[in-house]
This record gives sequence, structure tokens and C-alpha cells, in this order.
Amino acid sequence: MSFTAPTADQILAMQVNAGIADIAAHARFADATPDLVAAIAEGIGQLAAGEWAPLARIGDTQGAKWDNGEVHLPDGFRAAYADFVAQGWNSIAGPVEFGGQGLPFTLATCVMETLGAANMGFGLLPMLTVGAIEAINHHGSDALKATYLAKLVSGEWSGTMNLTEPQAGSDVGALRTIATPIADGEHQGKFLIKGTKIYITWGEHDLADNIIHLVLARTPGAPAGSRGISLFAVPKFHVDATGQPGARNDVRCASIEHKLGIHASPTCVMVFGDHDACVGEMVGREHGGLAAMFTMMNSARINVGSQGVQIAEGALQKAAAYARDRIQSPRAGAQDKTPVAIAEHPDVRRMLLRMRSMTEGARALLYYTAGQVDRGALGDEAAAKRAEALVPLLKAWGTDVGCEVASLGVQIHGGMGFIEETGAAQFYRDARIAPIYEGTNGIQAADFVTRKLGYDNGAVIHTLLTDILPDCGESPELASLTRDAAAIASWMASGDASLDDKLAGSVPFATMCAVAVAGWQLVRQVHATGTHEKAAITRFFNRTIVPEARGLGAAAMGGAALLYDLDTAALVGA
Repeated sequence: MSFTAPTADQILAMQVNAGIADIAAHARFADATPDLVAAIAEGIGQLAAGEWAPLARIGDTQGAKWDNGEVHLPDGFRAAYADFVAQGWNSIAGPVEFGGQGLPFTLATCVMETLGAANMGFGLLPMLTVGAIEAINHHGSDALKATYLAKLVSGEWSGTMNLTEPQAGSDVGALRTIATPIADGEHQGKFLIKGTKIYITWGEHDLADNIIHLVLARTPGAPAGSRGISLFAVPKFHVDATGQPGARNDVRCASIEHKLGIHASPTCVMVFGDHDACVGEMVGREHGGLAAMFTMMNSARINVGSQGVQIAEGALQKAAAYARDRIQSPRAGAQDKTPVAIAEHPDVRRMLLRMRSMTEGARALLYYTAGQVDRGALGDEAAAKRAEALVPLLKAWGTDVGCEVASLGVQIHGGMGFIEETGAAQFYRDARIAPIYEGTNGIQAADFVTRKLGYDNGAVIHTLLTDILPDCGESPELASLTRDAAAIASWMASGDASLDDKLAGSVPFATMCAVAVAGWQLVRQVHATGTHEKAAITRFFNRTIVPEARGLGAAAMGGAALLYDLDTAALVGA
């Protein structure tokens, strides 16, 4: 598939929404000069367009193949990944002491967005590695960091996240994988890992020299539930005295899933300890595994929100090209009865504007969140809390945007969109996983109303919404949505809403907040640029998408009683 990175809009979002110049004013990120920011955005765009995008269709049609415990990617993937590593793209925000460039997370976000827009399934490989780096760097011992981080930062080795088990699903506290201390011998002080994990993204493949699995497990006598979980680093190959991959560890890929989309991304069933010889090392403290894993998951959730932007960008580009080139029927009411490009017809134009405004709005929210993460890393506690509050909004609404925009892309193609050869359907299929993994969007919304809404006794969300209002002078719709969201936040925090009431309204409420922040960030772009094009896109967003979100207020405050009018037997059958 042809692809052109949305470099100009990315740079704008980094400048305005992330505030990259303010971030670079700090000594830690001083290297993030305007020239470097532009060079990174342009350079990753060239790699993505030249090497990753051409593999998107191949990855979809051929996919990853499992063979007796090994997983192989189609021709071209290994070379494209090797170029990604050789050019240093994996190391953008990595810690300097382990070979990273130490640049802002905002720039790493740009890299991930561009790669995923070109080839979402392939982009999942470095995405998971970034999360592994975060977890080990924040929670691992010095010895563990010395063993793994340099190779993970470079991308020579990849990382995975192993949470889900067949019987547990999203209930991580129900996991059964065990970790038994090794008392003596070569691996004294380490642990024997035994158990099975499912849905492990890029759990096995032939692109990296080693794979470092981060695995949740229980030590003997651990408390029940999530309080008893520890985190372990389990390499595919043991690391020898020279720091190179040595003998094979007792971990294998039992199978890969046959999925609706992202066929280039092997989703693996991983078995640890078939022969009672799977060795792992604890990351962080015993029973602190969930906290350590959440470091990884927070990074992953931002990048999954980015995947919504990625898939929307790809679908938008394909639909726009088709609408420009497809000639069909004269425009209604025109004196000239010559057939025109379908982009001239009002409803197609409506869909294109909807696609573009939602894509650019989600991108603005993405980079605003990334900028808050960077400020938090510099010691701004208020920004760090705001970033945490934004993560569930970005993950949930961003991925919903990806699904809607991909669906509109199929619609613009008409019947041709339903035909696989056009490529429009791939975006639709690939997009559908993003609202599910890394915590379903319902879980994100529940987190928003049960945890994030209460940060600083509600001050974090109140301040966020209050900050929007001064920029709403030319958008009364955005001001109305923001005030409605603030009123619902107060109701949920007042005690009048039960926990069930909050959860019943969590998804529509989180959507309202996400759209309000996205609309605000688009307005900030208009104020910064003054261009007619950006102003037109923002007007469309604030006059159509924003009022739709405001209409969700009734559902947000509808309460849980409506959901239980029917008993379970009547709802789903006895």
C-alpha cells in the first residue's frame, strides 16, 4: 500500500499540543531542537513509506507462520526490521546509559505513530519492546538492567508482556503461573517458571536475536489475587558471560492465533517450563509484579491509543485517494452533467471531513498526552497526574476513532471497499483489536471514573476541564460540552451516584471528556497557525463531533437501574 507520513501535522502537534520547545528548554531534553524534531519526523516517514508500508499487504495476506514451535515472517520483514534497528529508531527515548538517545517521549511517539500507520501489525513489535524497557528500567536490579537493557534499547532483542491466561482473561489476579526459587547451582537466586500464557503479541518470531518475556507469576505461598503477583524476566535464550544469547531456555510457542486482522503480528500461546527448566529473574520486589507491569501497560496504552490514530491515518489516505480518482455521476443540482470525482458529492465530502477531523483530533490528543508525560518526567507532578488521567481517554476514544474512520473508509469505497483486493478492508479488520487489548475500552472508562476522577479529590479532572474554557471563544459547542462534562464529573463525585451508576455511565462520560480535550487541542492548533485549512477542519469537528459527544450526557447520567430492568435470564437466555 502507498503511504505518506503525515509529517506536517505531526510536527504541528508536537509544537502546539506537546509543547516540544518548552520541553526542550530543560537540560535533559535540550537536544530536541526544532531541526532535530523535523529530521526525526521526516526520517521515520521515509523509512515507513519505503520499507514498512510495502510489507503491509504482504503481512496481511501471508501473515506470520508457525512451524514446530518457531514463527517465521514473510520475506522482507527481517531486512526492514534490521534497517529500523541499524538506523537507531528504537533507541529514540531510551536511557542514555544503555545506548539510548534520551530524547523526549513525544519524539518516540512520532516514530511509533508513523511506523504503525504504515504497517500496524509490524509496529506492534517495537511497541512491546518499549514497554519492556520501561518496566526493567524502572523496577529492575542493576544486574538485570546490565543484562538486558542495551540490547532491548537498540532493538536487537525484543520484549513481550505475558499477563493473560486461559482461565483468567482480564482478571489478572486469577493467574496460576508459578515461580519457584532456585536454591543452588548455576541459576541460584533465580526462579523456575511454569505456566501457560495466551494472546502474547510477538511472543515468538525470527526478526530479533533474543526475546525477553516479562511474565507475571506467583511465588510459593503468595497471597491470593493481584496482591500475590510478581514479575519475571524470562529470556528465549539464556544470556552467556559475554552478554550474547546462549542455550535455549525452556520456553516455547505452542501455537499462534488465527485472527480477524493484524496478521503480520504473531499472537502466541506461550508455554513456560515444559521440562521444569524455564529460568527467570524477578523484576522489582516480590509481590510487586502488578505495579511493575502497569509501568509497561501505561506505555502500551498510550501506544495503543496511537494505533487508533495510525489506522485512521492509513484508512483516510486510502479513502481520499479513491474519492479523488473515482469518477461517478454529476454533482446534484449542477448545470454541467459531466460525472465528477466522488469527492465532490456532499455525503462523500461529509465522510471525508469526518474522517480527517477525527484523525487530526485524536492525533492532537495523542501528542498532548505525550507532552504531559514528558513534563512529568521532568518533575512536574501536576503534568504527571494529568497524563495518567488522559491515558484511558486516549486509549479508549483513540481506538474508537480508528474503528469508525476505518469503517467510513470502506463506505467511501462502496462495494469495492468490501473487496479485499482494494485494501480498505484491512484497515477495518486491523482496527478492531485496538479497543480490546491492553485493557478493553470498558476497562479504560471504568478506570477513569473509579480512579482518575478521584485524583487530588477531583482537582485533576476539574482543572483539566477548567483549562479548556478560556480557548472556547469561537466554539460555543465546545464550551457547552466541557461544562456538561464538568457537571457530570461533579455528580459522579458527589455521592449521589452509586458505583454501579458511575460504571454504567463511564463509557459515554469518558467519550465526552476525550472529545472535549481533542476539540480544545485542535482549537489551540488554529490559534497557533491561523490557516484556513486547519480552521475548517476544527470547525467541522466542533460543530459536528462535539455536539454528538454532548448528546451522550443522558447516557452518562442514566444510572445503572436501566441496565438491570431485565434480569439476566431475560437478557441473555436461561
